[in-house]
Amino acid sequence: MPLKYSSFSLFLLFFTFNTIYAQKATPKNNYEKYIENFKSIAIKKMQEYKIPASITLAQGLLESGSGNSDLAVNANNHFGIKCHKEWTGMTYIMDDDEKGECFRKYASAEESFNDHSQFLITRPRYANLFTLDILDYKGWAHGLKSAGYATNPRYAEMLIKIIEEHQLFLFDSGYQPQLSELIADANPVPFDDSKIDPKVHVIAKNNYEYVEVTSGNRNIYVNNGVRLIYARKGDKAMTIADDVGVHTFQILQYNELGRDETIKEGAVIYIEPKKSKSDTKYHVIVEGETIRDIAQMYAVKLKVLYRRNDLKTGHEPAVGTKVLLRKDK
Repeated sequence: MPLKYSSFSLFLLFFTFNTIYAQKATPKNNYEKYIENFKSIAIKKMQEYKIPASITLAQGLLESGSGNSDLAVNANNHFGIKCHKEWTGMTYIMDDDEKGECFRKYASAEESFNDHSQFLITRPRYANLFTLDILDYKGWAHGLKSAGYATNPRYAEMLIKIIEEHQLFLFDSGYQPQLSELIADANPVPFDDSKIDPKVHVIAKNNYEYVEVTSGNRNIYVNNGVRLIYARKGDKAMTIADDVGVHTFQILQYNELGRDETIKEGAVIYIEPKKSKSDTKYHVIVEGETIRDIAQMYAVKLKVLYRRNDLKTGHEPAVGTKVLLRKDK
């Protein structure tokens, strides 16, 4: 079985995992080179065996240390597949779970990619994976972990992280983007201002700072020191929570949302607790604004605004009223 980790394998995995998240120059370049070298093979195998190209590439990157592992260099084995009883091809001996274990050796990297596909389609424990949509890379990642491909508890998360950081999901439609497109994260596309909720448009445009992209492929911004995302069409608290790595109840709590409340496209959604005050002293109510709108505009807790302005919960001040956002000493 692939990826039964010994101390050596754990070291290799730890090293690879850290290069993914640290994003140092050399490992990043190695990743880009690996993707460029093997994307066509991964797509070809996807067309032949119905395994997402993103999954194949992510596994290859992770298990081979972007092509630099001992197995990959000396045996063209990019997926850590051991010999097993049925193997009659070349072999490569190295220490893993036990001393002197037998691994499959291939004449070329493409042969390794092909055998990886054969390995998955011929073993019953992976059968359920082939009922998934070819575009469902998250389902495939979690399915591989559940079926026992790896023992590392974060294996699925690691695959998903690689896929999303390098936009490998683009390959699952058979599209082959240029290398420059895969490293575009360094210059993220600005959010379309026209889709921002009009009630927060001015403040968002002027003050919200782009920070990063989440593992769920969400652009993160900061307002008043609090991280946020913009809601997409059809978003629910659960889908947002899943993409940003928090619980559904936290999204509801941070944004004072009802459980069944509709989230509008372009709405500001905070993914961590809002503050008790803002650098801005006050906000003047305009037509159509509510206290909750203001709480979202400035990333200040709704209950704090009610208390600070001596308002009863649910009461909305008249147009022209100054709402205090902080209390001066």
